[in-house]
Amino acid sequence: MEDELEDRVLYQTYISLMKILSRFTSNIPFDTPVSYLWKMVRLYLLRSEVIVFTVGIIICFMYLQTIELWSRTLLSRLSQAMSPMGAMQRMKFMEGSELDKQSWEQKGTLSAVYAIKGRRLHMEDRFIINENINNTGISLFAIFDGHGGEFAANYAKDHLVQNLHNKIVELSAFKEGKLTPSKETAIDEAKLEEKKKEESGGTVEKKPSFKKSAGTADDTSKKEITDPQLLAQLSKARPITREVRPTAAPVKPVLVPLSSYMDKGKINYGKLLTDEVLAADRLLVEAAKRSMNVAGTTALIAVMEGRNLIVANVGDSRGVMCDSRGNAIPVSFDHKPQQVREQKRIEAAGGYIAFNGVWRVAGILATSRAMGDYPLKDKKFVIADPDILTFNLDDHKPMFLVLASDGLWDTFTNEEAVKFIKERLDEPDYGAKSLTLQAYYRGSVDNITVLVINFLNNIMSSASHGQ
Repeated sequence: MEDELEDRVLYQTYISLMKILSRFTSNIPFDTPVSYLWKMVRLYLLRSEVIVFTVGIIICFMYLQTIELWSRTLLSRLSQAMSPMGAMQRMKFMEGSELDKQSWEQKGTLSAVYAIKGRRLHMEDRFIINENINNTGISLFAIFDGHGGEFAANYAKDHLVQNLHNKIVELSAFKEGKLTPSKETAIDEAKLEEKKKEESGGTVEKKPSFKKSAGTADDTSKKEITDPQLLAQLSKARPITREVRPTAAPVKPVLVPLSSYMDKGKINYGKLLTDEVLAADRLLVEAAKRSMNVAGTTALIAVMEGRNLIVANVGDSRGVMCDSRGNAIPVSFDHKPQQVREQKRIEAAGGYIAFNGVWRVAGILATSRAMGDYPLKDKKFVIADPDILTFNLDDHKPMFLVLASDGLWDTFTNEEAVKFIKERLDEPDYGAKSLTLQAYYRGSVDNITVLVINFLNNIMSSASHGQ
């Protein structure tokens, strides 16, 4: 009897609850905002054609992100297959040479660099470590990230670095009074003769006293290489390429007196780096025109004298410093076509930028400043003017400095790179190898070069380093 009573109570409770809920729902008007929104979603957004279109946009965006890598790989393989040298001959030629090398490394007194070819078919990065040049107390570091071939990066590493090396030695002697005006005139005359030889198509023999400090080991590949993809694009862009033949009159050498680089008894590295980069670029463009080589390169150069750091940047390689508190301090800023300053300059010169996976100058070049790239340089769409930043290391008391090609920065932010190196400064190469390989594991598709300078021992050693 009690069980039946409980069942009736539960049943009546259930019926009462259902009646209350039905009354509540029946009083809500159909056209509430939520109901109206849902109706619109069903009518417009959930239609089959809208869904198909949205999926198509997503697929197209993913395709644009990967098309550059696919096209480069395909064109490179086609060019190799169509070349006069057969596959077997090519393998025999490359066997035992530096062309099949995958990584390069260099260790200085307080600096180290590690570079890998990565997922690219060719290594187009170059680097320089030159600590305490000729016991002057001045150190020079550089990274060149080539594109469209190795010619421009090789040229910058050989000629620009050599000129900077020689100029620094001369300026140090001039500052200390060891170089008289008559000696300076004799040096200028010798330089003029060398430049004349270079302009006439000959090669300038390097001075035996110059020690090239470091560089990627594939210097055996000095032949001029052009990227078939770039050539195909340039052949379609008539406004860019119609005046790519060598000019009738070669560039006239400009010799600047050493005294113009002195400012209150100190070397004006900003002027020195700017002049040397632009001078090397002019000669590079002329040499490239003679061989119809469209290659180009970025340039990231760091000079250290005492507690002063001077950084010159052309392109999208980047330097980042870690201060005493572990903060990431940029020492250079990328030159990208989509930046307002760069876009205005390009458009003022009659050029344009277009999106092809990334923003590119004339749909071709992903950096707005570079050395070489003469078809774009002739139209002033691309320039080689470096940005110069100067730092007093006593203000920041840095732990280390990272210089790297954009193969690293495609997968690492400044802060991530600084944090990564900070935890690995005790490694033999100060974490340069670990950071390079980590960028590769994260999916970087470019050549990757990382150079780390360790400041924890306060100053650079006085021991000169080179090879």
